[in-house]
Formats: sequence, structure tokens, C-alpha cells
Amino acid sequence: MIRLGSGALGRVVRSGVGRRWGRTVVIAVATMMAVASAVVAGTLLVASSEPFAHAFGKQRGAHLSAEYDPVKASTAQLARTGKATGVTASAGPYPATTFRPVDPTGFPLPTLTLVGRPGPGGAVDRVDLTSGRWARAPGEVVLAASFEGPAIAVGTTLRASDATDAPTLTIVGLAVSVSDTADAWTTPAQVNTLASKANPVTRQMLYRFDSASTTEQVLADRRTLAAAVPPGALLGTRSWLDTQRAADQAAAATVPFVTAFGVLGNVMSVITVSSVISGAVGTSRRRIGILKAIGFTPREVVRAYLAQALLPASVGTALGVALGNLLAVPLLADTEAMYGAGPLAAAWWVSAAVPAATLVVVGLAALAPALRAGRLRTVEAIALGRSPRPGRGQWAHRALARLPLPRPVTYGLATPFTHPVRALATLLAVASGTVAATFAVGLTSSLTAIGTAQDPERRAAVTVTTTRAHHLAPPPPPPAGDSATSPSPPRGAAPGTPPPGSADPAKVRAALASQPGTDSYYGKAQTEVTVAGVPGSVQASLYEVDARSGSYEMLSGHWLTGPGQVVVPSRFLERTSTQIGDTVRVTHAGESARLRIVGESFDTSGDDLEIHADLADFPSVEPDTFLVEVRPGVSADAYARELAAVVQPLGGDATTHTSPGRDSVVLLMSALAALLTLMLVCVAGLGVLDSAVLDTRERVHDLGVCKAIGMSPRQTMLLVLTPVTALGTLGGLLGVPAGYALHHLVMPVMGHAVGTTLPPSVLDVYDPLRLLLLGLSGAAIALLGALAPAGWAARTRTAVALRAE
Repeated sequence: MIRLGSGALGRVVRSGVGRRWGRTVVIAVATMMAVASAVVAGTLLVASSEPFAHAFGKQRGAHLSAEYDPVKASTAQLARTGKATGVTASAGPYPATTFRPVDPTGFPLPTLTLVGRPGPGGAVDRVDLTSGRWARAPGEVVLAASFEGPAIAVGTTLRASDATDAPTLTIVGLAVSVSDTADAWTTPAQVNTLASKANPVTRQMLYRFDSASTTEQVLADRRTLAAAVPPGALLGTRSWLDTQRAADQAAAATVPFVTAFGVLGNVMSVITVSSVISGAVGTSRRRIGILKAIGFTPREVVRAYLAQALLPASVGTALGVALGNLLAVPLLADTEAMYGAGPLAAAWWVSAAVPAATLVVVGLAALAPALRAGRLRTVEAIALGRSPRPGRGQWAHRALARLPLPRPVTYGLATPFTHPVRALATLLAVASGTVAATFAVGLTSSLTAIGTAQDPERRAAVTVTTTRAHHLAPPPPPPAGDSATSPSPPRGAAPGTPPPGSADPAKVRAALASQPGTDSYYGKAQTEVTVAGVPGSVQASLYEVDARSGSYEMLSGHWLTGPGQVVVPSRFLERTSTQIGDTVRVTHAGESARLRIVGESFDTSGDDLEIHADLADFPSVEPDTFLVEVRPGVSADAYARELAAVVQPLGGDATTHTSPGRDSVVLLMSALAALLTLMLVCVAGLGVLDSAVLDTRERVHDLGVCKAIGMSPRQTMLLVLTPVTALGTLGGLLGVPAGYALHHLVMPVMGHAVGTTLPPSVLDVYDPLRLLLLGLSGAAIALLGALAPAGWAARTRTAVALRAE
């Protein structure tokens, strides 16, 4: 531990810190940037693996949610299951059913699981209200917060079904269940009112167990519950491990790229701080000699230079911790919003470990040059001052002087050879900044490509719908996953058929065929189907005519070319243990078709499944959307207005596409990448600034001689900027391939984290012009860092420079 008193040592340290304020600022700011980026990266890294566990613990999530048949198991029997072996807490039984409400525009929401609970609390699954209050009276319902949107909010009125006499429900609250035990909640009596013969009332029980951390333990717990009730009473269960797996996949995508930026930040902090401290000792040899001449011991010199490094580094560390935590707050809030348990707090140990590790690194980096200062002989230090050792780099000056270039250029190009270690540090700093910039550009481009690949309908110029409600108020997203699929059709109508009052698809086709400017179009319907071997329903997108313009990116195989084919995502192949070429049976509204798997589509929609097939395989299904391409030179807006005038009287509508809003996770990643890149580029620029300042001050006498023999201010700037430009260009040439390789290493890991591989369109985002500009960014970083000292050198008067030493 370095002790600074009010004596001679303290005055030397304070003088060194204050006199060379530029060096002090560089150390403080570089340390602040490095610590801030590391704190943000570390906090997000910890948060990406903890939000589900945090929310699950806060809500006392259910390890197992079970559905029972009330006919085969009485309420008393179900209550006794809460005392079964291994059960530590239980809640219920709650009445439950399924229903399909209709929003205010008349468009149906997805089929929802409705549970009757007297309140949001309880021993298990304490539901968090994000807005509003709990349902207390008939006609009131609390909806899952994932449905919130322009058409769904507290106070919105829904109809319980599409039937004309369906009861009205008012949304009085929005809530989140981390266990995903229901999509909506109401009073127990209301559940019985909304139940029907097709959707009878069941009983829901929620359990926590003393051992439920593995699949085997959960299966054993399930067998215990099944044995505690009459045979056949247990209808089904859902494990918390399935919910955790889906949540972890969403968060895990941030881990690889946050780790990459964290590593880059640490590397750059070591390079920059080491270079600054080493340069400070190298340019203070005369001062070191004077200190020794007046009685300072080698140990005191070492302590003085360690303190001059650690003091500004400590200030920068404190500022970096504050800045990092400040920047992490909105990012943590966005991350936790996916799990619904309020904003996460920054991990305290990250804010403690990062500055401690940084100060250790700074101390170690400063120790070697400080020890060198302590070993300097007094006479040699005073005699050399801050001039480089005689003869160092002379061979480079002689060799480069023969080049047919202006003398200031050849002089500048030889400068790095005078201080090769300092030049290497500058080169690595610029290369690291270029790596960060290249990686960030590739990352954001890939994220944009993913968004485009997941929404192929956006490629169409005009969208025509068979119902105006579909356009005016698109349904909210489904509660689980991040799927962009539309909900299935209302109960009471054949799934996949247009709702009553919508436009006749045949008339819409006729309007499209006769409309001037139509180039091509295809119809599409979205509905729910069942697939043999897959529990529950599966979303299906069904296409007619030639839908290749709306095809998804393919990982293997090919897109649909006709009836009898199906394209599935990677998760479908994994869950069903099938492969391309196998046949699966798909059933819709009593119609079954055996479809051959012909392609594996790129899909990042979370844990949900969506298959793609031909409309011809299901004759009862009519398209509800037509995607239109217009002829070259035709205005899509004008075309849509003219077509809308034709199809609106039929009950449909036509619109052009607006720019889609970016997914919150994509925005989070892009913002974080931009933030960390800006910090790292700033650190690289500061490293160049410090190196240029040291070189300029060290050669100030030589610059005076050059000015005395006729060198102009412009030539002086050229002399100073030439070496950093050369190093910056070389750093760019090294950094771009490294950033390219880092991108191609991290992106597949991110894809694997969400359960998919990435197609070439997501990885191949660098074009030659972009790579060229990124390569030039190294020179730009170097030039920006060296402009200030170059300007100072150009403005310095000749007499002042000749007197300087």
C-alpha cells in the first residue's frame, strides 16, 4: 500500500500528477472507459443468466403446474396432494378453462388459458400486477402483460367469444406469471360462466418441491402426484424446466457478444495504461535523475511513479463504476421486462471486482517501468534527459531517406523505430479499436438481417387483407416466445376461414388480376394444426400459387414448390427426431395430409413451432392475406390507394408496408454494441493521443531545428501525423480481419444459444466497400488522436522549441 504524506514524496507525486495533466487525464479517462465497459458487460453478463431465477424466486414460481379432471378427483383429494412426499408448498385447486376472446375491433385473440383465482398472491406463483388491479367482480379479467399493445390495455373491453350473445369482459389489470401458469385470470365464479361443453372446467394445482432441479426429479414428482389421485384424474403437467429453458434461450443470446466486448475492453485498458505509464517514465528520466541527486532512494522513486499511475486510475475507476452502473440501469430494465419481475439491480460484486482487478492491472503495468526508473543511474538519467538513446532508429532514418518522398514524410515514417515498444502499443490500441468497430458493424447488420429474414412479408410492396380489422388493429403477440405469427381463427368458425363479413378471397383475386400495375401476388393463411407426435397445436402458414418471394431463409433443403410438402424449423426436427425427406401427418379441421419435409427454415421465434405448407393440401382453408409485388415504375402507395377503393367495399383493405419497429431484444443488443464500441474507440484514440504527445514533446528540440532550417507549420503537422497515420493504417489492416473473424465466431454461438444455426445471409454482411471503410477507420482513429499534438507542434515558435529540452 502506497502512503502519501505531506513530505517530499507527497509533493513529488502531487506535482507529477498536476504538472502533466494531459497524462493524468488520459490515464483517468482510459481507465474510466475500460471500467465502465467492463461493468456494463459484466452486469449484463450476470443479468443474462439470472433474470428468470430472480423472477422465479421472487414469485415463488411453480416447479410443476398440474391440471386435473374434477369429475375423477374431488377438491378434498386435490388439496391433499399438497401434502404428498416432497411437496414443500402448493396452491389451488383453481378452476380453469380455455376461451378465445375477441378484441374491440372484432379480431380474435389466441386461445387463452383462463384460471379463477381470488387474488394474485399465494404460497406458489405469486402473480405480479404490472398495471391495474385484480379481478373482483363478474365481467372483470386480468390479462397477461405480453398482450399489452395499442388495442389491449387496462380498461379495454373484450367479448368472451365471437358469438353474438357472448358476455363482455373488461380488462382491469395486466399481470405476469413467471411460471406461465395462465394467459388470463378472473374470479372463480367467472370461469364456470365462460366454460362450455367443448371447453369444460378443469382444476389447476401449483406445486413446489424440495427436489426439482433435474428432469428426472420432476418426473419423479409427477409420478408422486399421479399416485395420490384416482387413475386418470391427472390430465397433464407443465415443468418449470421447460419455462426456464425458453427464458434462458432468450437471454443467452446476449452472453457471447457481451463477453467479446468485455474481453476487448480489458485488453485495450492494459495496452493503453501500460503505454501511458511506460511513456511517462521514459520522458521523465532527467527528473528522476534530479530526484535521486537530491536524496530520493530507488524505493521512493518506485513508489512515486506507482502513485502517479494509481491516483488518476483510482479516480477513473470510481467514475467508471458510476458511469457503468448508470448505463446498465435501462439495459437491465429492458432485460428484466422480458421476465416481468421489475428492474434487476446491478450485481454489487461486479462493481467491486472490476475496479479491484483494474487497479491491480494498472499497478502491475506501472510496476515494470517504475522499477526501471528506480534502477536508473543518476548521472545517466540527468545526461540523457528525455532524449532517446543515441543511435536508436538511425538505420530507419537512413533507409527511408532514400525513398522518393518529401522529407517530412520519410522523417515521420522513421519515428516509430525510435520507440518500437511505444509504436507497438499504439498499433495494438488502434487495431483493438478497429476490431471493436468491425465487430459492432457486423453484429448490428446481422441483427437487422435476422429481423428481415423473420418477416418475409415485409418484402411485398402491398398487403391486401380480406378483413379491414386485421389491418386496423393487428393482434398482440402470443404470450410465450417471440413469434410473429398471427393467432388462429375464432372458435365457432372453421379454422383458417375468413371471419363473417370479410371479403371473398375469389373477389379479391379478381381485383388483383384486373388492377393495373400488378406484377405478381400470392395468398397466405395462418391457422392452427395438429402434427402427429407433437403435443398441442402448431401454428401453420399456408401459401397458394408461387410464394417464393415470401420464402423464409433456408438452412437446408428448399422452399415449397407444390402440394404435399412442408418446411419446418430446426426445433421441429429436434423434437420429432425427423429429418429432411421424412413424412409427417398434419391435421386441420378434420382434414389430414401426409406431407414430406423438404426444407429446414431459419426461425428465431423462441420455443414456438411454425410450419409452412401449401394451401392446396387443406381445401377448406381460404387465404386471409395477399402479398403483392407491383410493376417497375409503379408507385406502391398510389397502387394501394386505388386497390383499397376496390376491396374496401368487399370488406377487405390494401396497405403499403411501413418500416417495422425493431424487436426489443435486437434494440437492446444494438444499443449495447454501439455503446461499448464508442467507449473502446475513445480509449484507442486516447492511447494514440498520449503516444503522439510523448513523441512530440520528446522531439521538440529536433522540431525547433527543423523549423530553423525552413520547415513550414504544414510540414511540421505532416511530420507528426505521418507516423500515427502509418500505424493507424496498419492497425486497420490488422483489426478488420480480426473483427471479421470475431463476428463469424460469435454470431454462430449466439444462434446456437437460441436453438438454431444461421444462414449465410445473416453471416455474410460485409461487402468490399464496408470492409474498406472499416480499414480506413484505423487511420481515422489515429489521426483524430494525433491532431491536437500536431497542431501544438505546428504552432510552437522556433526559439521556444530550441530552448526546450
